[in-house]
Amino acid sequence: MQIILLDKVINLGNLGEIVKVKDGYARNFLIPSGRARRATQAAIAEFQARRAELEKIAAEKLAVSQALGEKLAGTTLKLTQKAGVDGRLFGSVTNFDIAEELTKQGFAVQKAQVRMPNGPIKVVGDSSVSVALHTDVTVGITISVYGETA
Repeated sequence: MQIILLDKVINLGNLGEIVKVKDGYARNFLIPSGRARRATQAAIAEFQARRAELEKIAAEKLAVSQALGEKLAGTTLKLTQKAGVDGRLFGSVTNFDIAEELTKQGFAVQKAQVRMPNGPIKVVGDSSVSVALHTDVTVGITISVYGETA
């Protein structure tokens, strides 16, 4: 299916590009989320008329994400979980826990934006994770997990 992108999509293209994707990806994800439209002649003409407005909105989103990224960069988040005597956690610290704690501290972050390269944290100590605030803005934060004996 030919679609026109209304937003930058990772590994697919930038705003305004006409790309060919699988039908299901377009129908089930890109079009309902407002990131793309079918590339008909009418849609292309409408996009060309609104191109400046869409580029302005995209630039504003990027500026907001960069400002939040500057505040968030280098942050150390302290979490306490129940742990055994050997330092292993009962359970784990997931991206949901990290996003919830960041939201409590005043950063508007969703769990899908928290990237954990080594999977959930299962031991006491410091770990590095990244937060993808925008397709072009990714910042690293440190998670300090402290053990709490049961």
